[in-house]
Amino acid sequence: MEQVLFLITIVSSFVFSGRCSNVYNYSRNDFPEGFVFGSAISAYQWEGAADEDGRTPSVWDTKFHSTSGPEGYHKYKEDVKLINDMGLDAFRLSISWSRLIPGGRGPVNPKGLEFYKSFIAELKRHGIEPHVTLFHDDLPQILQDEYGGWLDRRSIDDFTAFADVCFREFGESVKFWSTINEPNIIALIDYGSLVNCTPPFGVANCSTESSSSAPYIALHNILLAHASASRLYKTKYKDKQNGSIGITFYAFWMIPLTSSEEDKIAAQRNKDVLLGWLLHPLFFGDYADAMKRTVGKLLPSFSQEESNLVKDSSDFVGVIHYQTFYISHSETRDLIIPTGNSTLLELDVFPRGLEEVLEYIKQNYGNPPVYVLENGTPSHHDSSSLNDVGRVEYLGAYIGAVLNAVRNGSDTRGYFQWSFMDLFEVIDANYTYGLYYVNFSDPQRKRTPKTSAFWYSAFLNGTQQELKNLSLSPSPGFASQ
Repeated sequence: MEQVLFLITIVSSFVFSGRCSNVYNYSRNDFPEGFVFGSAISAYQWEGAADEDGRTPSVWDTKFHSTSGPEGYHKYKEDVKLINDMGLDAFRLSISWSRLIPGGRGPVNPKGLEFYKSFIAELKRHGIEPHVTLFHDDLPQILQDEYGGWLDRRSIDDFTAFADVCFREFGESVKFWSTINEPNIIALIDYGSLVNCTPPFGVANCSTESSSSAPYIALHNILLAHASASRLYKTKYKDKQNGSIGITFYAFWMIPLTSSEEDKIAAQRNKDVLLGWLLHPLFFGDYADAMKRTVGKLLPSFSQEESNLVKDSSDFVGVIHYQTFYISHSETRDLIIPTGNSTLLELDVFPRGLEEVLEYIKQNYGNPPVYVLENGTPSHHDSSSLNDVGRVEYLGAYIGAVLNAVRNGSDTRGYFQWSFMDLFEVIDANYTYGLYYVNFSDPQRKRTPKTSAFWYSAFLNGTQQELKNLSLSPSPGFASQ
């Protein structure tokens, strides 16, 4: 009864506010057969149990010292039940490298291996397809200390060995692998001082050439690590396991602030760099000429062997999209990426931006298979977020944008909302993205469905019209845990 009253309250807010009226003009049946809908988490943000069962610190432990989160390591069976009750086709998760291989290389941790096998088996038992990201930003701290992480080419061999363990141990159950999450963001934020001199994260003078070159070196090595793991999978495992392997990237969309030629050039320059930096090598085996002109001698070069390795190393592209930026030419700012002068204004909600990203990939890179692996919007992390009408509007609009892209010929095959439940958010822990509210102060980490959870479930199960008319009751088991 408590759930029914809650449901009536939240749906009444749709009706009487006049909001959300535009999210019911399509249904799941409008998407192609086989199109998958999912949600997502990452290991560090969901698992907790940071020092349990042999896990060693990652760079995120060192940076954030998280003591809050949903503690999924101990509650994964309950969470899989919620995932199943919602009606998701698929679920995106990541493997904690330092839980599986605590030394960064060498012996496998039996407890870590057992956990991931059990988690993946639980998903499969409920008919949920696991989409596994091997590396979601949480490099083992021991490798960062030893050689500087992605700045050193030793990371290529260590990552490939880690991937080999995952393919061998989990590959019979996992058919969709993403190697590395958001390499362009890892490079921009985690290496050098470029976080202070690169849009959209701010502008200032980089102090030294070495710090300026670090992000380019890091991303270059990440591309080679991805390609090395991809070659291993395709030569050793793919035929037996019948899976596919790709990589994700953070896809800003950029639009000119005005119709001036200068603003149009500035917007295109941003696309060439922030999108093409990763995509061009994956499809053409080298950085684009525009990228080379922009970055100059700071940009590493591929050997012919490396070029051949990287080209066509992804069976699909994983798109992560949250924001669109207006770009304006400026005479007062000298930016490293891109060179030339630009300023940026952020658009938090602009569904057309995701549609344009998918169209851009289609037009410029031969229309490869694409999965939108993250898309969502934050709300303040407290109980007031339960009635998250704004998130419903956001998801309805962005899923509609994906449908538009598919109808226009994009080979987009799936959409994954971020995140299934409130996680420890590394940018600002006061804001979370979850469909389920998690009370981090509660030792039991109670999960409570938000308005968006009911809406997404109704959409997935083809009952959103009933929800709009106040006649949908929660599915059996679709409850707080």
